[in-house]
Amino acid sequence: MHRKQHGHHGHAYDYEPSRNEPDEPYLPGARPRPRRRRTLAAALVALALLPVAVDRVVAARIESRTAKAFQQGMGTPVAPEVEVRGFPVVTQAASGTLRHVEITAHDIPAHGSARPLPVSELSLRLDGLTKADDDSEARARSARASAFLSYPDVSGALGLEISQGDRPGRLTAVVLLPLSQEVTVTTTVSAVSGNRIAFEDFEVTGGSLPAAGSAILDRIFERPIRLRNIPDGLRLRSVTTTADGLDAEFTGRSVTFRPEEV
Repeated sequence: MHRKQHGHHGHAYDYEPSRNEPDEPYLPGARPRPRRRRTLAAALVALALLPVAVDRVVAARIESRTAKAFQQGMGTPVAPEVEVRGFPVVTQAASGTLRHVEITAHDIPAHGSARPLPVSELSLRLDGLTKADDDSEARARSARASAFLSYPDVSGALGLEISQGDRPGRLTAVVLLPLSQEVTVTTTVSAVSGNRIAFEDFEVTGGSLPAAGSAILDRIFERPIRLRNIPDGLRLRSVTTTADGLDAEFTGRSVTFRPEEV
């Protein structure tokens, strides 16, 4: 908008605002408003994230305590990896029941057995986990688990060199005979009741096995190996062969962890 102005000689002239001049007058305190808005937004974001941070702290404490208890109870050389699923964990802890917990443990020893078979890795998926008031036990409403048993450990338990067989579900065993002779046999592996792994239907596939050797293999294979380092309530459902070892699958309800019984 043009305004008439009078110069020194009384002549009128048009005044045109500078392009850099603001359309509105500068008001003290007007410019800091965006900064206040940013500060307010940051504060709101921080408030929104605070429950998440607190929940993560609570979850981390539960995971650490669970890992320590599992390590002490199962006798593992290192603490397992523990993850509490679901949000918020705070309300789960307050209720006394954790909805979903995942535990991955390594190198679980097998004590108290004539033919101990350690578990190289055990992955547990627990639903509805609660613990006793005196911390003497923890119980999961239901659970699934996978255990990996390496061939070197299976070989140590059987006293034979074990490897994957030529067909699914079959194992190959090498029998050492006097005078550096070897005999190769295969056997079927399967899951049987009592969390035991059975070895059946062995047959010679290489070399000649004397009658005495056959009787020895009968005694070795006739007794299934029991997995003694599995939480109470889990039931062995299947055993499959892989290139590196055996994969064992478990399911169970009312699965109990009692450290004093391990």
